Amino acid sequence: MTWEDVQIEVKANRIDHLRRLPSDLRRYLAFTWQIKQDYGAVSKFLLEKRLGWRLPLKPQGPRFACADNIKILYNDWPYGIDSRIVHLLVWTKFVLEEDTETGDLTIDARNEIEEYVNKTFRTRVPKDQVLWFRNWSSLKSVGAVEHFHVMLFDPDMDFVEEITNGDTPYSNREP
Repeated sequence: MTWEDVQIEVKANRIDHLRRLPSDLRRYLAFTWQIKQDYGAVSKFLLEKRLGWRLPLKPQGPRFACADNIKILYNDWPYGIDSRIVHLLVWTKFVLEEDTETGDLTIDARNEIEEYVNKTFRTRVPKDQVLWFRNWSSLKSVGAVEHFHVMLFDPDMDFVEEITNGDTPYSNREP
């Protein structure tokens, strides 16, 4: 998908239209199968290996105010998108409020995330080159730890390295 395609789908809240390439989906399914064999659950791998967090998650202070409550990493298995789009995940130790009927974020939660994205990403990447969304409950592949997606179009990679603390997506790592 091009940046324009992604913008259209995200702005229309049709995030279910974002999909992995078939070859990447096969690799993703094989990866998650192996993770379940090694760790028992994807969430255990995520908490131990990727985030370095322990259950129960205990946020400190106001939700987006404390850096220890948040970790920004690459999406290990991004969607089939233009290679100039950097796909990040913002993991949080706190829950983001959702509408119980729709499974989508509440207006207050959206406003909180928008403020965080503006402060964290749009100060370093042009506003029209930053998108964010959160999967509805029914689309989440990892439901045990709260997170939302941020996509950056053609960002300064020094900024990406800084914001992710040098993270590398597992899809790019040697098997």
